[in-house]
Amino acid sequence: MNEPVSEIVEAVRRRHALLFVGAGVSMSVGLPSWQMLIDHMLGELQLNASIMKDPDVTHQTIAEYYRLERGTLDALLDWMKQNWQVSEPRVQQSELHRLIVSLDFPIIYTTNYDSNLEIAYEVHGRPYAKISSARDIARAPAGVTQIIKYHGDFDDAETLVLTESDYFDRLSFDSPLDVKFRSDALGATVLFIGYSMSDLNIRFLLHRLWSTWRHSGYEDDRPRSYIVMHEPSPVQEAVLRKWGVKVVAGDGADPQQTLLSFMKKLVSQTAPVAS
Repeated sequence: MNEPVSEIVEAVRRRHALLFVGAGVSMSVGLPSWQMLIDHMLGELQLNASIMKDPDVTHQTIAEYYRLERGTLDALLDWMKQNWQVSEPRVQQSELHRLIVSLDFPIIYTTNYDSNLEIAYEVHGRPYAKISSARDIARAPAGVTQIIKYHGDFDDAETLVLTESDYFDRLSFDSPLDVKFRSDALGATVLFIGYSMSDLNIRFLLHRLWSTWRHSGYEDDRPRSYIVMHEPSPVQEAVLRKWGVKVVAGDGADPQQTLLSFMKKLVSQTAPVAS
């Protein structure tokens, strides 16, 4: 882990690194898993759980069916707002969230709908700007950490990427947040945490970013990006390496401990040296 950490440390110190946060970070403070959401939708729709054994059926497909059957996602979103939140004290006690805030990334992207990152910045007294739409981009103040809600935010249901149609719409990779990410990530080291890389939208995003550099003629000058994974497979490592993303295999007993150990090491090495 030492070589990747030293490269990330340098990027963080130069403020040339951005963080991309996945569901694993929110699950570390007790947020329900996607399985709980799937089980809820199946129950509401009176579908047998065996339907999920079909490889063509995902939580996005079930959400799409839910909207077709109910005409709206309002009831589902109300349920998610009630169950997809963690108390402020729980976030305040989270060492992982404290470490994220202390690293002072200029930009954080997250595919999580919840407000745990925003709460972490508030309880630790650090300013931030939440961005989930083009309007937010225009209004964001300079000089504070931007928290980009890449798949939307509970405060604005129109921004949520939840159904299969939502995901397909994002595959055009030309929404305001996609354009912003391409700009932000083009000259930065991107650190992915809390991801298993099963999210097709994120994998497509990485492919498009790699493709942009490849066609620029300056692929060798691209800053390397990283993803922290507990037990990466050789297949994952090979594919991500092709796209310019190096897998950092952690040394914890489980994914949460692996991530926490990595972030502790990153914070300790970025701390200023006493004179």
